[in-house]
Amino acid sequence: MQTNVLGLDGAVVRTIHLDDRVFGIAPNESVVHQAVVTQQANARQGTHDTKTRGEVAGGGKKPYRQKGTGNARQGSTRAPHYRTGGVVFGPHPRSYEKAMPRKMRRLAMRSVLSVRAAAQSLTVVDEFAIGAARTRALVSVLDTLKLGDGALIVLGARSEAVLRAARNLERVHVVTPNGLNLLDLLRLPRVVLEEAAVQELTRTLTSDLAPAPTLPTPQPEPEPEPDIIQPAAEETTLYDA
Repeated sequence: MQTNVLGLDGAVVRTIHLDDRVFGIAPNESVVHQAVVTQQANARQGTHDTKTRGEVAGGGKKPYRQKGTGNARQGSTRAPHYRTGGVVFGPHPRSYEKAMPRKMRRLAMRSVLSVRAAAQSLTVVDEFAIGAARTRALVSVLDTLKLGDGALIVLGARSEAVLRAARNLERVHVVTPNGLNLLDLLRLPRVVLEEAAVQELTRTLTSDLAPAPTLPTPQPEPEPEPDIIQPAAEETTLYDA
């Protein structure tokens, strides 16, 4: 797959080849769904907690005598049916962590990148560098690249200027290839990749795949050999023998 590399002024600098194993596969929606559920589950803290009747303070005294009052017998005002009682089957701290094989995580990432490339929502730039760490400068660059509605910017190397300039923008997120995650790819409408980031993502996401098939180098056709005329053999007759 061929794509244009743009400068920050929006002009085409050159054309590069994108590996079809990363940016040109048929997306696996089932694996993408599993990866999203896994990432969202792993982001949960799991610190929710409710108190049972044994954890609520007070309630150690029997509210009234066992017999003779006409009321139902009660042993504590911290029983679940009391207003000040404990909670039955309430949530308690636990881990929501899910595990997912590395090959499936990489397949999900390749699927989303392929969808972005097919939808023309992926832009490759030569180098994403701004002069000063100012939000106004970053917004100007994004407007020039027609990315004003938001974008995920993937840098080849960490840039403090770009990171600081993007902190005030809700619809702009800046990461490096090792910090790229699926939810950011799906949340933001456009993806901007530095050329160095393309190479790093291709190397990482294809490390467990078979090498890409290489096209055979065309060989020049051999020149035809000139025709050599052989001298005709002399005919012999019976009288010559």
